[in-house]
Parts: sequence; structure tokens; C-alpha cells
Amino acid sequence: MTDTELCALAKEMRKFSHAPYSHYSVGAALECASGKVFTGCNIENSAFSPSVCAERTAFFKAISEGEREFVKIAVAGGNTDSDKLNGSITPCGVCRQVMSEFCGEDFRILLVRDDNEFKIVTLAEMLPCAFGGENLK
Repeated sequence: MTDTELCALAKEMRKFSHAPYSHYSVGAALECASGKVFTGCNIENSAFSPSVCAERTAFFKAISEGEREFVKIAVAGGNTDSDKLNGSITPCGVCRQVMSEFCGEDFRILLVRDDNEFKIVTLAEMLPCAFGGENLK
């Protein structure tokens, strides 16, 4: 899948967001090394702790279906009452940590902006000095 197609799919996934508290909808589209694509959206809860981000939704769907190798993820977010995006957003710290569990430092993160523009960063750029399994040995 091209980067542009993956970004468009992330934007489309915002429609399925459940964000009655923050009014900020996020969509994600994750491409696996197998070529399969898994999507996600943020799902909020009034207690906030049980809420889950779009990125983790996509990862957990993929992982629960046996995928373990990932190529890139596109992330798009903005106010729920608008189709417009609020510039490019970045994954939260928890999502970055989940990505570091399953992806290498060169994993690509596409930060989607309006007008089909996006910025590409690597996981190493988003999470320098990551804590991982090696730290537990």
C-alpha cells in the first residue's frame, strides 16, 4: 500500500472514533510486513484509564491475529465535529512504548496533515533511549 493510501485510510477511520469527552477523534492504519493492513480508532471511556488510542487498537488487532512484523503506521487526528485535521499529531508515550515492543528503530510513522500531506518520522526519532526487554535482563 502506498503511503498516501495508508494516510487516507487513517483519516477514514476517524469516523468510527468514540470520543465524547475529548471530542478529538484519531484514526490509524497499520501495515504489516505480510501486506495486511489493520485499522484502529480511539475509544474513550469516562474513567479515562480504560480508554485506548487508535494506534494501539490497530496494533492489538494485528497482534491478536498473529502478525508480528510491521512496516509503517499512519496516524490522523482532529476534532470530532470536523473532517479537518488539527495539523499532524504524534502518538502518545504509551503507544510509542507498544510500538517499541514490536518494531525496530526504523519503523516508519506517518503523521497525517490535511490536504493529503504527511510527515514521516522513525520510531527512534519518536522514542529515543527506549526502554525494552534488554533492560530487564
